[in-house]
Amino acid sequence: MHATRFVLVLISTVLALCGGTAIAQPSLERGPGPDITERGSVHYRFETLMLDAPGSERRYRIQIAQPRLAPPAAGYPAIFLLDGNAAIEALDDELLGELAAANPPVIVAIGYDTPLRFDVVARAYDYTPPLPGGGPQTDPLDPTRTNGGAVRFLDFIQTRVKPELAARVPLDAERQGVWGHSYGGLFVLHTLLTQPAAFSHYAAASPALWWRDGHLLTLEEAFGRSFAGHHAHLLVLRGGAEGRRTRPAPSAARLAERERATAAVPADAVPALVSRLDNVTGLDAQYRELPDLEHGPMLPASLGHALRWMAGAER
Repeated sequence: MHATRFVLVLISTVLALCGGTAIAQPSLERGPGPDITERGSVHYRFETLMLDAPGSERRYRIQIAQPRLAPPAAGYPAIFLLDGNAAIEALDDELLGELAAANPPVIVAIGYDTPLRFDVVARAYDYTPPLPGGGPQTDPLDPTRTNGGAVRFLDFIQTRVKPELAARVPLDAERQGVWGHSYGGLFVLHTLLTQPAAFSHYAAASPALWWRDGHLLTLEEAFGRSFAGHHAHLLVLRGGAEGRRTRPAPSAARLAERERATAAVPADAVPALVSRLDNVTGLDAQYRELPDLEHGPMLPASLGHALRWMAGAER
């Protein structure tokens, strides 16, 4: 029974992240069994905060995982995880043990106050960039959702989440990273290109570079100038099987819009962007492709890579 439920959750997750629907869409509820915060860890301790976003009715669940090891003199490095509800489910004590054996970061999972693994409406707004002219924009994949809140969401992280964390945990201000998948990966790249001093490490998994016909690529030229004097690290991961349609197709309208937007950027747009960014002075940019993985399974797989990369514990 648990295996069947897990399959239903996985299918619904993939559909939700890709903007698709099925005739009978399964629930996005949590998977079976307790997550790492409920099971406990010999390597990390956990704390949960609930924060309201100023000027918004949205409430965020912030789950903080602090290493049990004493902090280094400079403080712990920290990595902020988007889609925090789902990210927490992807953690296990084996991975946390690998981090603890290296330079373990504080892990800050920024999720939503919902029993679901994903709040697809909230993330469609929080993780997508504003367009010229500002203001919310209707999501072209779903007219019931809005886009354009990335600047506001980054401000929430900078002015609410980081101070709350610093009040509880000694932090290394020079080693703070952010990870996101799909729309979350788009947010990571947008933050790097527009506010490069926000973090030192940027990990973007399966970034939705096709969003708005490759709008993010229009920011690249200005970045080369604005990044002068900064230093940062970028890790971009993508699944080798992404793009194969082996799951149920979404509605015809969404499928047509998604395929049109995807076709608007070159097939090699993601690795080509990383290659160009690696030539920017002060930026170390890496691209990795994980063989045989599709878009949905890239979330947990990329999270492990990003955390090991942040901790210097790569295998």
